[in-house]
Amino acid sequence: QVQLVVSGGESVQPGGSLRLSCEASGNMPGLNCMGWVRQAPGLGREAVAQIHLGGGSTYYPDSIKGRFTISQDGAKNTIYLQMNSLKPEDSAMYYCTAGLWYGGTCPPRVYGQGTQVTVSS
Repeated sequence: QVQLVVSGGESVQPGGSLRLSCEASGNMPGLNCMGWVRQAPGLGREAVAQIHLGGGSTYYPDSIKGRFTISQDGAKNTIYLQMNSLKPEDSAMYYCTAGLWYGGTCPPRVYGQGTQVTVSS
């Protein structure tokens, strides 16, 4: 069973940057992609960045493109989410996920722990 360990969430001012990390340990049978999903209070979960671990294909929703970048370090079984030009509406709990790449996205099958990102002046 894969475990996803997240680090990097904190409070930051609008316009600032943060980098989240997620290390996968254990077996990932049938799983070939990872990503990040966020959830703000009172709202549903939203995928913000996903990556195919083998081919490197990525997915970003239009609301995120150009501000967030997902990357991977295969040697460390780790993915990263670089978040720039942060806005107050980016405040949420961010979860690392793993899944099976399909149709250009990575529908989550496994959720890791969450890390809180707060963007406020």
